[in-house]
Order: sequence, then C-alpha cells, then structure tokens
Amino acid sequence: MGMKVRFELELPEELRELFVSEEAAAHAAREALVLDLLHRGEISQGKAAELLGVDRWELLDLLAKHGLSALGQTPEELQQDVEILREALQG
Repeated sequence: MGMKVRFELELPEELRELFVSEEAAAHAAREALVLDLLHRGEISQGKAAELLGVDRWELLDLLAKHGLSALGQTPEELQQDVEILREALQG
C-alpha cells in the first residue's frame, strides 16, 4: 500500500463522546475521508476497498449505508442489486 501518514484530528469533546473509543472515532474519520474521495471521483472503488480493508461487496454495503451511489442508482436500488448478486453467488 505504500508509506502511511498519520494525521491528528481535533474534535470537540461532545463529538468524541459519540464514539465508544478513540479507535472508533479514527475509523469513522478514515471511512468518511475515503468515501468522500470515492464520491468525488478521486479514487476508484477498488482503491477505496483496499484503503478501508474491505472487499468490494462490503464497500457496496458501506456506500448504501451512507446513501451514496456506486452506479448512479438510489441506495435502495443498489442494496437490492447487492442482495441479488449475493444470492446468485451463493446459489
């Protein structure tokens, strides 16, 4: 993956309290950053999945969870496609 860079993020205590741990807050920040880069077309779905340590199916689930479209579809349509593909692969 290359060299890693560490950022320090300053949050008001009221936001910090919304997370069970600093690690959970860091994970949420990383996820938000990667999904924003993907949404803006700065990175590919494959790169986003790699950066988040998930497979492409989990990435599609994350996109749907955050109301983002992977293919110009509504989140509901995307979730339906994910379920259909999962069933097809398991069948």
